[in-house]
Amino acid sequence: MRARPPFPKVVDSTMLATARSCYQKFFQTYMEHWKPQGESIHLHAGRCFAKGLEMARRAHYEWGKDPEESIGRGLVALTEEWGDFQAPEGTAKTLERMLGALEFYFDAYPLDTDKATPMVMPSGKRGIEFSFAEPLSFLNPETNEPVIYSGRSDMLANWAEGLYVEDDKTTTQLGASWSRQWDLRSQFTGYCWAARKARLPVAGVLVRGVSILKTKYDTQQAITYRSDWEIERWEAQVLRDLKRIQECWEAGYWDYNLDHACSEYGGCAFQPICKSPAPEQWLPVYFERRKWDPLERTETLLPEPMAA
Repeated sequence: MRARPPFPKVVDSTMLATARSCYQKFFQTYMEHWKPQGESIHLHAGRCFAKGLEMARRAHYEWGKDPEESIGRGLVALTEEWGDFQAPEGTAKTLERMLGALEFYFDAYPLDTDKATPMVMPSGKRGIEFSFAEPLSFLNPETNEPVIYSGRSDMLANWAEGLYVEDDKTTTQLGASWSRQWDLRSQFTGYCWAARKARLPVAGVLVRGVSILKTKYDTQQAITYRSDWEIERWEAQVLRDLKRIQECWEAGYWDYNLDHACSEYGGCAFQPICKSPAPEQWLPVYFERRKWDPLERTETLLPEPMAA
């Protein structure tokens, strides 16, 4: 029998969303670190797009470059971040289409006239990227130190006579349902919680979506607000979620969802594992071990665990 895995010292919105969906999936993904072989095109393309946005904004707002040169630097940054990644056949999110999406974005939201501009921080730097790592009141059962909640948004922006957390999303489809999905999104409530911890008077979250299809692009904005009581409820729920994770960790048994979560969004990658009476035999066939670091936002390839 293998030793109990270490209890997480840092959590983020994706980790908690996974636990809420299925504790067994959380265990396999973030405790045992099993991930599907090969990086998801959606995660890779989204990260590269964010890098291009960041570089273009830094070039313009921090280094004083004109919009054309700034966008050019963003395109170079996106390309470098893409590296030698091979997009799967049939996807709209190719390198060429992602470069086009970045140009489309700045056509829709021009750097020199965009009404959402990165705030000037007390340090004098611009609020391009809002990264945070704040302690929760939940203590790690192994270290007795507070578990850290971390996250990153694309910008702290002055917009509509207020301060907003701005986050950019790439997607395949926009519409009424896209703009309605954010009002209870835990990720954004966590942004507002972290901003309040940093004593930043954030009014809400500005979400910008860019849809990437094979023949066209589109964009849409949504604004979502969080009241104080919603932020307090979110924090209380996070503590309850961590308590339930601790209970599974202490018991050595991680509950299965065995319902809608198994088939939502194209189906859970762990379906073949959960259908097998001997999952440990199939994990190395379908998955590889990559450890996610919520603070660095990177994954490290790990060796397969020793057999029991």
